[in-house]
Amino acid sequence: MPEIRQDPVSGRLSLIAPERGQRPTDFRIPEEEEIENVRCPFCPENEELTPPETLRLSTGEGPSSWQVRVVPNRYPALRPDADNGAGDPFHRLTPGLGHHEVIIETPEHGKSLENFSPEELDLVFRAFVLRAEAFLQEGRWRYALFFKNRGRRAGASLSHSHSQLMALPFIPPLLEQELARAEAFHTETGECLFCQLVEKETSGPRLIFESENFVAFQAFAPRQPLETWIVPKPHGLDFLTLREDLRREFCESLLRVLRLLERTLPGLPYNFFLHLEPLGSPPLPYFHWHLELVPALTRVAGFEWGTEAYIVPLKPEEAAEFLRTLEP
Repeated sequence: MPEIRQDPVSGRLSLIAPERGQRPTDFRIPEEEEIENVRCPFCPENEELTPPETLRLSTGEGPSSWQVRVVPNRYPALRPDADNGAGDPFHRLTPGLGHHEVIIETPEHGKSLENFSPEELDLVFRAFVLRAEAFLQEGRWRYALFFKNRGRRAGASLSHSHSQLMALPFIPPLLEQELARAEAFHTETGECLFCQLVEKETSGPRLIFESENFVAFQAFAPRQPLETWIVPKPHGLDFLTLREDLRREFCESLLRVLRLLERTLPGLPYNFFLHLEPLGSPPLPYFHWHLELVPALTRVAGFEWGTEAYIVPLKPEEAAEFLRTLEP
């Protein structure tokens, strides 16, 4: 029977319709025609094809001796020098101020993220942390967003592995919902919503795996089949000041998830993003930063646009059971 589920963190609704679906491996990923420039702007020795970098992590000397580069997005959604716009109390308008940058994750063209080592992936997140700290020092921005689009169906325009980060003058509405619900839960019960989430998912049917400090599970009320979350177990961790050993363990967990998904559906297009505390926020007794990975398998259509709820043709419990069978 179909089920209407509510995500305990955001309050978002999902309609689980398993009679529409099949096994996790039965989803079909359309062939993607790769469109590249003659010279890939993210490859070594093509550095002049990108805007001047804002950060470089290197192991050697020379203009092409780098492991990770961060550059301004050539087509930014926000700009730090945006002009003031005119608005009125009804049609509210503010300047599109912010930073929009690209993290070039590797000098190796064609190397997918699931093939990174934990050390290589850690450098990507280290680059994000360094840029987020710079945004914090500017004192203008309320939020630092890290996200990745993999595959053209998920919004990537170049195949060379990269992710993006943005400094925003506002807190994203989805994160505001999560923070508000978590704070209300803490006020009503005296407990942390995310600690409860970790406890229930660690012992529940949606668990994929757990490590010493992280748990990976299928979302209870997903937006897409195979939606996966990674949440830290310890309370009170700050991603921007995370100990190196914990960040490495997080990278190992993410790689483990990516490899399981790749074994299930090779070339899976997906988006993932970090939900962190607002920049400069004091420690929050009711929130855990976390990563949400949302594949791009089913089309968002009239029901989703009209309701902001999602039809998903695969039960997350069945998806988790399948993924567990792929574990060594």
